[in-house]
Amino acid sequence: MVRITAGALKGLTVRVPRHIRATGEKVRQALFNIVGELVVGARVVDGFAGSGALGLEALSRGARFVVFLDFHPACLNAIRENLARIPPGVMVGGWNVVRGDALRNLRVLARQGDRFDLIILDPPYQGNWGKKSLNAVAECGILAPTGILCVEHAHRSESPLIVGPLVMRAQHRFGETVLSFYRVGVGSGSGTLR
Repeated sequence: MVRITAGALKGLTVRVPRHIRATGEKVRQALFNIVGELVVGARVVDGFAGSGALGLEALSRGARFVVFLDFHPACLNAIRENLARIPPGVMVGGWNVVRGDALRNLRVLARQGDRFDLIILDPPYQGNWGKKSLNAVAECGILAPTGILCVEHAHRSESPLIVGPLVMRAQHRFGETVLSFYRVGVGSGSGTLR
């Protein structure tokens, strides 16, 4: 069972479609501990959202607005159902659930002039979706100048240190899962986000 780990929605049960790999609690907690206070008041993208657990975690921890991107009908239904579970009177930011290919929709959002403080991408581990995701964010310029991009991927896949304007600032492994964090700008390929 997946539950929100902290914030206004702590303990909220999240329905996860059977066909997806949900981000584990330990990994979700680590991601938001690393991002820290940046999530408060942030505009967030939860790409390849699946159940929407990462975006819900962001809302729970004070994000101003979250865009959930997914194409699969079961995932979209789960995201909407999970958002409907937010108890009345609990103050969280706004959201938008967008159906379609996550990479294409990142480009659509960028053309609309949207910029985001935190982009979390959890593409399928098979294939080269992680690298395609990095390229899409780098090409469309949707990450705010001080924003953070986090790509979740299998430990077997390598992440480049630099992709266009994006520089890897940290990487953390949790069993089979790796979180790679990128920021815009010049800097070393390792170290902390702050």
